[in-house]
Amino acid sequence: MDNESHEKLADDTRTEKGKTCCCDICGKSFPKKYSLTIHKRIHTEQNSYRCDNCGKVFSQKIHLTRHKRYHTEDKPYHCNICGKTFLSKTALTVHTSSHTGEKPYECDVCGKSFSASYYLTRHKYIHTSERPYHCDICGKCFYGSGDLTRHKRIHTGEKPYHCDICGKSFSGSNALSKHKRIHTGEKPYKCDICGKSFFSGNELITHKRIHTGETPYQCDMCSKSFSCRDGLTKHRRIHTGEKPYHCNICGKSFARSSDLTIHKRIHTGEKPYHCDICGKSFSGNGNLAKHKLIHTGEKPYHCDICGKSFCENGNLTAHRYIHVAVKSIKCEICGKLFSRSDQLHRHKRIHTGEKPYRCDICGKAFSDKSASNIHNRIHTGEKPYHCDICGKSFCGSSELTKHKRTHTGEKPYHCDICGKSFSVSSDIHRHRRIHTGEKPYQCDICGKSFSENGSLLKHKFIHTGEKAHSCEICGKSFYIRNKLTRHMRIHTG
Repeated sequence: MDNESHEKLADDTRTEKGKTCCCDICGKSFPKKYSLTIHKRIHTEQNSYRCDNCGKVFSQKIHLTRHKRYHTEDKPYHCNICGKTFLSKTALTVHTSSHTGEKPYECDVCGKSFSASYYLTRHKYIHTSERPYHCDICGKCFYGSGDLTRHKRIHTGEKPYHCDICGKSFSGSNALSKHKRIHTGEKPYKCDICGKSFFSGNELITHKRIHTGETPYQCDMCSKSFSCRDGLTKHRRIHTGEKPYHCNICGKSFARSSDLTIHKRIHTGEKPYHCDICGKSFSGNGNLAKHKLIHTGEKPYHCDICGKSFCENGNLTAHRYIHVAVKSIKCEICGKLFSRSDQLHRHKRIHTGEKPYRCDICGKAFSDKSASNIHNRIHTGEKPYHCDICGKSFCGSSELTKHKRTHTGEKPYHCDICGKSFSVSSDIHRHRRIHTGEKPYQCDICGKSFSENGSLLKHKFIHTGEKAHSCEICGKSFYIRNKLTRHMRIHTG
């Protein structure tokens, strides 16, 4: 081909400055006619290249070659600093900037810098609110074509990426890479501020916003801001009511894919998360993380009003009602006030005697689920809460907390009437009834009332005639243990 022909081809493949060529089939835009011509092969399948693993079609052979590496996990590009491998040269270039700190692509709106032009392009959509990629099934819009491709797999159920360790399948390569770190324990992304490590770069970026306070993703319905795009996406479903993740076994729908994954384990019985201390298994990573706090004794959630600490954020939220909530829900039997209806519901079991939680080993019933769980450990022998001072073990965390006060002498519960202090909350509740005269425990036979449940139980022996405590020396029986103890002194001197 002569020089004139080369120039003619160059003219044909270049558009006027500032103009783009649009595909008349899908509407996608390209800066050059040549790029548009290659793109159209996807629609016509003329000279197109199809992946024989997943069926995806490409307009150029080099794109198919790169794509196939997702299936084979061939990563020919190596970082000469840390040794990490990548599928493409572009991915390696972007990764290298994490070592050098180079971010040559700057946003002309807010000044934020990025290591790759692709990230800058995606970022700019935050300012313009533009989402040019549309799902032709549900109409949802996305910032990037990759996001749209991954989203469509929700509808198709396609999961082309398989874990070679456990066989689990994923809709995206990033999800597979992150999953594999569950097996390897690798957390290659470290925060340079607090030192915390993460499975993925996105988790690190989101985490750093805790330190910076940055919340760049804003809801256009209520103006609430979020530190990550995923948080905004999930939040929007509050407004739309969208639940795009459906269980194919029972049909239940969920707003988040992670909720669906955990839900499905109800059907399969799968518990892939194992405690490396006691071996107990869990269906969700969050449940395992909460369980591990039993062994460590860590209580990372602190009340900023009274300083009390909790293992779970939900428990802290419930506790805060003590300080801020108005106790407007009244028990119509004894008049006690509560800030939440579930508290009143549990309290009423004192009056009704309802015990809906039954031990399937011995049949003992309980009014509270946590009490039932602690009781079950009598049968299993499990005592997961250990005192770090004397080594004594306990079935429940509250028992350990109470026990520790025998070492520290702490009495955090103070009577606001007489100033007397107590080491456990139940003692102060009983003590306060001295001042108030409250007697919530009533005998259903004679109507007599008592300030403590134990006193009511002892009283009922008068009606039943039961004398459960017998002297093993002379055989005399008593209603209550204290009287037996005093009686035994006759024999022992």
